[in-house]
Amino acid sequence: MTATQTTMAASGAARWADRAAAGRCLAEALAAYRGAHALVLAVPRGGAAVGRAVADALGAELDVVLARRLRAPVEREASVGTIDELGWSHVVAFADRLGVEAAYLEQERTSQLELLRHRRAAYTPARGALPVRGRTVILVDDGVLSGETLYAALEAVRARRPARLVCAVPVAAAAGLTRLHGLADEMICLAAPAGDCVELSGHFTDFREVSDAQVARLLERASRHGG
Repeated sequence: MTATQTTMAASGAARWADRAAAGRCLAEALAAYRGAHALVLAVPRGGAAVGRAVADALGAELDVVLARRLRAPVEREASVGTIDELGWSHVVAFADRLGVEAAYLEQERTSQLELLRHRRAAYTPARGALPVRGRTVILVDDGVLSGETLYAALEAVRARRPARLVCAVPVAAAAGLTRLHGLADEMICLAAPAGDCVELSGHFTDFREVSDAQVARLLERASRHGG
């Protein structure tokens, strides 16, 4: 796969009123996908508000992507793989060097899958994940720091074989963008501030935490209006 990375603004000057406003700006950069029956997949929780605005502007369907890191047994911040809500998982080749045994991996998979299914039930109790295979998928979040969360999400979505996978965020740290390079067919970022210390909240007037209930309401609204 050849990835095309498109950075719309390289400075840290961009600022939005809230996540929805950032989503509307992202939608302008994604105008080529308007009317293309795309599927917008938001990373909850903050990404849901961005995704709702993008989906509205593009006439796209909206869902969330639910994926988690598989944690190392001792260094819990270290990632040894990824699992998604459908049970797909991937374990890195060097897992054995971190002391990861088969029994631990099975326990970790079970634990993370239970959490993901609980979240799906909370967000869309009347349905499961929308199909991805063969579709243009636009994966969105409210920002990127390390890139760890989006890395897991992109890996999981790619495994479900979309026709095209686009990753779009309003703001990202340079290191996070580098980590994600090659995972999507196209990367769109509106602001990529220089430096190692990036605060996502500094790019929004209102960056209050999004609740699970708010995510559910945004997705319910998507369902009522057909996307």
